[in-house]
Amino acid sequence: MADYTEAFLQVMVAERGASACTIAAYKSDLDHFAEFLRPRHATLLSADSADIQAYLRATAQHHISSKTQARRLSALREFYRYLYSENVRKDNPVDLVDAPKAEKSLPKYLSEDEVTLLLEGCEPLRLKAQLEMLYASGLRVSELVSLPLSAVLKDSSVLTVTGKGSKQRMVPLNEPARQALRQWLVEREAHLSRPSKWLFPSSARQGYMTRDTFFKELKKRAMLVGIDPARVSPHVLRHSFASHLIAHDADLRSVQKMLGHADISTTEIYTHVLQERLQKMLTQNHPLSKAHKI
Repeated sequence: MADYTEAFLQVMVAERGASACTIAAYKSDLDHFAEFLRPRHATLLSADSADIQAYLRATAQHHISSKTQARRLSALREFYRYLYSENVRKDNPVDLVDAPKAEKSLPKYLSEDEVTLLLEGCEPLRLKAQLEMLYASGLRVSELVSLPLSAVLKDSSVLTVTGKGSKQRMVPLNEPARQALRQWLVEREAHLSRPSKWLFPSSARQGYMTRDTFFKELKKRAMLVGIDPARVSPHVLRHSFASHLIAHDADLRSVQKMLGHADISTTEIYTHVLQERLQKMLTQNHPLSKAHKI
């Protein structure tokens, strides 16, 4: 099975443009399912719909989120679709399995004042540039740390980003982000020991800053300015970017394009901000609300 699994993952990269994170998640999910199958005297090659349903029930009993369950099922669906297309199997056992209902949770985001705290006086310049760019553009952390230098050299007012599925999009940068970027480029050039094609080079194997390193630096910054580090992450800043844009009447389609969402329904979750504003306005201004206060 190892050969089939490896071949499947290679196809996902070559034909689907799957990211390293997606590949790692799929491999982990397949390994996890294989471990589950052993006591049932089954393998990835012989598993049927009953095995998959039992696996999902066992996963749910361990209080694994429906989002993780859905991702694991997606990995299995793609894997067995590959085996079917290669005539290794005569069916896709996942076709008869219903996906778990996804929980709709509102995105966590920081207030505008909290973001200001993170950004003002931020040091070093590399972190300052990264935070300004992240908040100005809504980049995913993997997109941020792997930005090539060429993405900003032609026009620092716009970023060319390669996102999920190797799809490119262009996102604008505001003046604070452009200024922080210009300062970082000067420092980058002064301290660069050897040429690098990456905007944020490092000694890591891939040649650019790892997500974990950025995550840790962000947590330290949050702690320094008095924000609970548990509330801060690169994705929270992405949520903050979208939520604050919507709060200031940005067009939903424009936000969708900047975030790189394939489906606008994914972006619509940020309309919670509008709902909050309407509720607050209603509470403050509606005559009946005032009557109840009296």
